Amino acid sequence: MKKQTTAIVLGLAVMAAPLGAEMPRPEGLAALGDVPVPGSNPQTDAKVELGKILFFDPILSGNYNMPCSACHLPDAGWAIQAPISFGYPGTTHWRNSQTIVNSGHYKKLFWAGASGSLEHQARSAARGGVAGNGEDDMMESRLAFVPEYRERFADVFGDDWPNIRHAYDAIAAFERSINQTDTPFDLYMNGDDAALSEQQVRGLELFAGKANCISCHNGPLLSDEKYYNTGVPPYSGWEDDEIAQITFRFEIFAKGATEEMYREIKDDPGLYFRTKEKADKGKFRTPSLRYTKYTYPYMHNGMIETLADVVDFYNDGGGLNDFADNKSAQIRPLNLSDGEKADLVAFLESLSGDEILIDEPDIPDMQPLPAVAN
Repeated sequence: MKKQTTAIVLGLAVMAAPLGAEMPRPEGLAALGDVPVPGSNPQTDAKVELGKILFFDPILSGNYNMPCSACHLPDAGWAIQAPISFGYPGTTHWRNSQTIVNSGHYKKLFWAGASGSLEHQARSAARGGVAGNGEDDMMESRLAFVPEYRERFADVFGDDWPNIRHAYDAIAAFERSINQTDTPFDLYMNGDDAALSEQQVRGLELFAGKANCISCHNGPLLSDEKYYNTGVPPYSGWEDDEIAQITFRFEIFAKGATEEMYREIKDDPGLYFRTKEKADKGKFRTPSLRYTKYTYPYMHNGMIETLADVVDFYNDGGGLNDFADNKSAQIRPLNLSDGEKADLVAFLESLSGDEILIDEPDIPDMQPLPAVAN
């Protein structure tokens, strides 16, 4: 009789298959399906096309310089390959830019779940103090000066003049069209045993077993969308980058921290800004592991450079930050061997397929202003 072992992890059964047996497919993981679409903003080809143009057009930003694509570059994982995202010229952001790939599957957006929909996220980004820095009435007025937008908004939404809320609806529709459901992992979970290499299958078993990544990275999105403090160290730029320091202090002040926190804190409080609960300091939402091959560096502040570094970080039991008292209990040393770490990295790479690249659209011109007679 062939030997077979079972590891039980948080109620999730992981079978180590004997030679010739069915390949292991852990409970708690699944292939990604179609993106959910809210009834209030149905997808149409014309709406997606309008959203695509607006995504690349700097017209929806305060100084006419920061389109969505400035921080979500297609050739940089639909994010940016730098620790901290960009601000408008003369500023910087204070958190890592997250990819829009598969973002329509999230129930909440941003690192601390501040937006409940892509529509709301688009508006928040366009109006953000160090990102878009735009005002709705100003951006809406600009749209009205573009004949092509007047025509497209009338066709898609029936607007007499472009409605700024409909602009965010269109951008959200475009973002919901950027998905990847044919990764090696998805093909494997849908029954293709050959889609993963032997090393990746070993990594999958570690992911759901000894390494216990599945306790937080589960479901089709590979995220439980809950919040944890994993001990990620503070952003290093706050030590010597004056502009980053100014942005950080502005965000601390704007989000309602106490005076003591404003004067003394040197790390990102994360979820605390939304709940004002001390137990939430340093907690951030579990990100999806999909498309991570292209979205380096990692974590909310980009302080971990490669997937191998991420595995090392968790193998060591996470790190230490200014909110060590809140470090989540799940984060503890994994005792993985070098070979096991390599297997786990190989599996993580199977969660990304081919790079998603598109041709950028032509940006329409504003109509010329009428000449003024002397």
